[in-house]
Amino acid sequence: MARITKRRLRAVAAARAGVGTRFRAQGRAVGLGLDCVGVVLLAAAGAGVKLGPVPAYALGGLHDDVLAAALIALGCRRVRRVRPGDLVEYALAPGHRHLALISDRGIIHAHAGLGRVVEGPAPPDWPVVASWALPGIR
Repeated sequence: MARITKRRLRAVAAARAGVGTRFRAQGRAVGLGLDCVGVVLLAAAGAGVKLGPVPAYALGGLHDDVLAAALIALGCRRVRRVRPGDLVEYALAPGHRHLALISDRGIIHAHAGLGRVVEGPAPPDWPVVASWALPGIR
């Protein structure tokens, strides 16, 4: 089994600190509101990864290619096997993408339907589009 590095553990711990924070589109602050990108930025910061500015986006609309292009522009790389601290891109509806961080307990993500950031098993009916590693995370 692949070794889980300290940076990966710090990414998970940082994202976990946001669990319970209410869902808020474009949210970037623990305790005030986070969206799925906000959870990723929180995890990256915890791992000491500086991500450049996130391109503008809107909830709803078509995100098929936009999210992948943004992740590549931010320095993320695709991975075949996920480990804690990696990102998973889901297709929740045609054209709509969602990000979650892999943890040792499942995924950490901003769940719009529940209205907050949660951690738990990934829903089995969520189609995985791609998996990503944060820049500099091995």
